[in-house]
Amino acid sequence: MFSSSQEEHCAPSKDPVKYGELVVLGYNGSLPNGDRGRRKSRFALYRRTKANGVKPSTVHILNTPQASKAVNCKGQHSISYTLSRNQTVVVEYCHDKDTDMFQIGRSTESPIDFVVTDTIAGGQDGEETPITQSTISRFACRVVCERTPPFTARIYAAGFDSSKNIFLGEKAAKWKNPDGHMDGLTTNGVLVMHPRGGFTEESKPGVWREISVCGDVYTLRETRSAQCPGKLVENENNILLDGSLVDLCGATLLWRTAEGLFHTPTQKHLEALRQEINAARPQCPVGLNTLAFPSMQRSRALSSLEDKQPWVYLACGHVHGYHNWGHRSEQEANAQRECPMCRVVGPYVPLWLGCEAAFYVDTGAPTHAFVPCGHVCSEKSVKYWAEIPLPHGTHAFHAACPFCATQLSLTQGCSKLIFQGPVD
Repeated sequence: MFSSSQEEHCAPSKDPVKYGELVVLGYNGSLPNGDRGRRKSRFALYRRTKANGVKPSTVHILNTPQASKAVNCKGQHSISYTLSRNQTVVVEYCHDKDTDMFQIGRSTESPIDFVVTDTIAGGQDGEETPITQSTISRFACRVVCERTPPFTARIYAAGFDSSKNIFLGEKAAKWKNPDGHMDGLTTNGVLVMHPRGGFTEESKPGVWREISVCGDVYTLRETRSAQCPGKLVENENNILLDGSLVDLCGATLLWRTAEGLFHTPTQKHLEALRQEINAARPQCPVGLNTLAFPSMQRSRALSSLEDKQPWVYLACGHVHGYHNWGHRSEQEANAQRECPMCRVVGPYVPLWLGCEAAFYVDTGAPTHAFVPCGHVCSEKSVKYWAEIPLPHGTHAFHAACPFCATQLSLTQGCSKLIFQGPVD
C-alpha cells in the first residue's frame, strides 16, 4: 500500500542536495508500528534527478461543465475554481525546470510523497488508534523548493490529485484578487507559524497564519473551516524557515532546513548524554537501587517499562525508581502520590528520553521533563516547546510535548529533574 517509489525518485544521488526535512510532531523518532514506505514520522526532501515543479500559465473561463472537463483532461496540472454551476475558472500549470515539488496528504495515491495521518496525543503504546473521521485533507499541501542555492522552500495549500488537478468546489472559500488571479483556501486550511529568531534557544513563538492555494498569507478564519477568509497579510510570505510549523488540522509538521539539521544533536550525541547520566549511577532514595535510562531503541517502545526505569514526582522533580509508597488516590494509582523526599503530592510517571533530535533547539543535557507525560530533553528545548501554542481541533490552541503530542499542564509545563547520586 505504501510504495517507496517517490522516495527513490528523489533519493540522494552521489552528491545529494538536501533541501530539508519535515518531521511530524507527536512521534519519538518513528511511528508506533515502525516507519514504512511513504508513511513515516519524518520525510527528507532531496533535489530530484529531474525537476518536477509547475508554475501557472494559461487561464480559462469556462461556462459549461463539458468545457471544464475537456481542459482538465489535457494531462496538464490545473487548478479549477467553481464559481457557480455555469462558470468555472481553470488555471493551467506548465513545467517549471527550476523547482521541485513535494506533496503531503492523507491519500496513499502516487502523487503524494509523504503520507500523513492524524496524530493521537500520547498514542504511542505500540498500537495505531484508527481514526473514524480524519480532518486531514487527502491532498493537503505542497512544498516547492528552488533547485539552486539558497534552495528556498515555499508552501502552498492543496496538492494535485492523480489527474493532476486541484478542485475548489462551490462551497470552498475562493476569490479573485485585485490583480485578477484566482485564489482560495482548502476546507480545514493549512496553517503556518514561523518562530521569531529562528529555531534556537532564544526563539519565541510567532503568529499562526493561513496559507492559500496560491501561497498568499492570511490571518486565521474565525473557525477552521469558515467560508470567509481572513485578511491578506501583505508583508509576509510563504517561505519556510528553519523551525517553521505547518498544521494540517490533525497533524503538525516541523520544517528543518539542511543547515538547521547540521546544528541539531546527532543520535550519537544523545546516546552519549544518556550514558553520561547512567554512568553517574543515580539512585532511588527509597529502594537505594541504581536507576538507568533505557537505550534509545527501547525508549521508542513505550509499552515496555524496565526494572531500572527512572520515575519522577512531577510536582517537585525528585527522581526515584518505581515503588508503592505514598498513594493518595484510590482511583488512579499514580495520579496523586506523595514524594518521600519533600512530601509534595502530585503525579508520579516514568521518564523517557526524547529521541527525535530534530525537536531539540540545543545540544544540552537532558535535565527537564515535560508535564504530564515525562519525556525528557534539554532545559532550553523543554522551555521552547512549552511556549508554542499548537492548533488543537477547530479553534483551540495549546502547548504539547513534541515527542508524544500530550497537552502540557497549564499550571506547570515542565519539571526540573533532581537525581540522587550513589551513597557509597
